[in-house]
Amino acid sequence: MPTHRSKSEKVDAGNQLRRDPYEVLDVTRNSTDQEIKAAYRKMALKYHPDKNANDPKAADMFKEVTFSYNILSDPDKRRQYDTAGFEAVEAEGQELELDLSNLGAVNTMFAALFSKLGVPIKTTVSATVLEDALNGVVTVRSLPLGQQVVKKVEKQCAHFYSVTLTEEEAQNGFVCRVQSSDKSKFKGFVRMLLYFDQEEGGGLNLALQEDSAKAGKVTSAGMYFLGFPVYRLDQTVNSMAAAKDPDSAFFKRLDGFQPCEITELKAGTHVFAVYGDNFFKSVSYTIEALCADPFAEEKENLRAVEAQILTKRVELSKFETEYREVLSQFTEMTSRYAQEMQAIDDLLKRRNEIHAAYSNVPPIKRSRSKNRGSSKESKDDGQVNDKKPVRERSKKKKWYNIQLKVDKNKPC
Repeated sequence: MPTHRSKSEKVDAGNQLRRDPYEVLDVTRNSTDQEIKAAYRKMALKYHPDKNANDPKAADMFKEVTFSYNILSDPDKRRQYDTAGFEAVEAEGQELELDLSNLGAVNTMFAALFSKLGVPIKTTVSATVLEDALNGVVTVRSLPLGQQVVKKVEKQCAHFYSVTLTEEEAQNGFVCRVQSSDKSKFKGFVRMLLYFDQEEGGGLNLALQEDSAKAGKVTSAGMYFLGFPVYRLDQTVNSMAAAKDPDSAFFKRLDGFQPCEITELKAGTHVFAVYGDNFFKSVSYTIEALCADPFAEEKENLRAVEAQILTKRVELSKFETEYREVLSQFTEMTSRYAQEMQAIDDLLKRRNEIHAAYSNVPPIKRSRSKNRGSSKESKDDGQVNDKKPVRERSKKKKWYNIQLKVDKNKPC
């Protein structure tokens, strides 16, 4: 007779079959976030379904690489894994990066609907675009400093731009921003802003990826190389966990606030790209490259407000502990309140029943029975009393038959 394993046993068996994420990505436990990200992109490109059609082994490797990166790219999950292994990592909370170019029409529709409902969907750049960039077969347009360029990019395509910085401009800081006021009904991640490292052979390797976010009536993304750590807010971090617990949506709101990997650029030519990651159609956008020298006040304000956000994140973590304790006490008190209320009602009811027991009078019958008894009594009385003649009853005057005397001599 076959034996049935419990759910925990199945999970343990599944964990034993998984390989160490560090081993999967071929990195060490001391590797930096940038090294882990570079290793992931290299292996994801190697095993991507677009390049390995009808190869189930490559598909399994791609899933394993993605799963490993989802653990090591999240500071909390990486710390949990380093402490207690896979058991400390919630498999249900893993967030996958979706390649929209690899989704069918139905899955794309579902992703678009979830995006419209406000669910953050983490997407990744198409393997075709990354491979073309790595092979150096993409068209790169010049982007002058201080000038805006307005274009329209097709879905799952990219426009590449080069920006040349002098030594002074690089020291003063540099900002690249892209925004769109597209009126599409599905505004998940309308597009991405990408930054590429230039390889010796002329190829381009993806180094930074900034997903667009909604800000008012537009969606925008920006990269800020100002010579000091600048932070980005990843909306998809812990989004699944927040969906399970409404309070987590608030307390984990700043968990995705992490420093960017690159804080400054050197003098020379740098390549950026706008990726059309819309669900169904092309998107119009505006891109501009700015020297940060005229924005000295904004630089200091940004540094100050991000320091305040970091302080607030620490305070929020402490507040969550206090809130959970008070909420637990409140839930306990609410439950006790309901129990005490019911107990008091039961005691008062019992007291009234005891009071009513001190009497020799039989219990009062219901009103219906009383009415029946009174009707019988009236019937018996009617039989004993003499019945009035019909003539006498007819002579009885009713109030509306009152005779009014009218003096005919007086005029009406």
